[in-house]
Amino acid sequence: MQLDCPALDCFVPDGESLAVASQRTTQLGIGAHPDDLEIIGIPGILECHEAEDGWFTGVVACDGAGSPRSGRYAAYSNREMIDTRRQEQRAAASLGQYSLQVQLGFPSAEAASPALEDCLVEIVQACQPDTVYLHNIADAHATHRKLARSSLAALRRLPAGQLPARVFGVEVWRSLDWLSAPLRVALPVDDPGELQTRLLRCHDSQVSGGKRYDLAIIARQQANATLVESQDLDACSACVLAMDLAPLLREAEPDIDALLDQALEGFRAELAT
Repeated sequence: MQLDCPALDCFVPDGESLAVASQRTTQLGIGAHPDDLEIIGIPGILECHEAEDGWFTGVVACDGAGSPRSGRYAAYSNREMIDTRRQEQRAAASLGQYSLQVQLGFPSAEAASPALEDCLVEIVQACQPDTVYLHNIADAHATHRKLARSSLAALRRLPAGQLPARVFGVEVWRSLDWLSAPLRVALPVDDPGELQTRLLRCHDSQVSGGKRYDLAIIARQQANATLVESQDLDACSACVLAMDLAPLLREAEPDIDALLDQALEGFRAELAT
């Protein structure tokens, strides 16, 4: 991979070469900030953890400099926060046994930049995953939405033979419980070893710094398992809700804005019944 980005950090937890770590990747997550991967990519992380034939690679696009902070992190400069969050993401990658952790270090303001999109093309071509986890295109966080669009634009630049079979846009800021089938997908995240909780707690600057993702995200996923279907028994103990974004990679299919219109029309139709 030839990546032109401001503060590249590539980390292979088990010490393999970058080439091996890329080529063995089966599932890939592209998150905006450190800790986003452990939310949007958790189905793949859990599936690949300690698996013989599955490897999760994570990409963090932005440096996280603007995150809220309190407690012992309250006086941290942006530079100190960037360095801290980079090390926290490395710790999560080690705990989760990721194949490869790439941190590109772009400022959040550049989440939709051509340079970032070019980096994502290089990474996906090197890894050629069969499944990709992104932010969803209806997320309440503007940086998440911008990165989702950049990620989809990067995927669309791939040759047909390199396209992933599955692409999911996962909820973070704003639940996707309003989304109607068939666009909405429930991805089970049964986690008896509480790996996700431990992964989220690797990001101490966020958790003890004032954002209890380790509680809120787990509670949402447990609630999803019960509330996603009103007439069916619970099929799992926890699940994430995601948009099926694979249609956006197919020829003659709607673009992002048309897919959003389709989702909103489905919501309106449900309210009218």
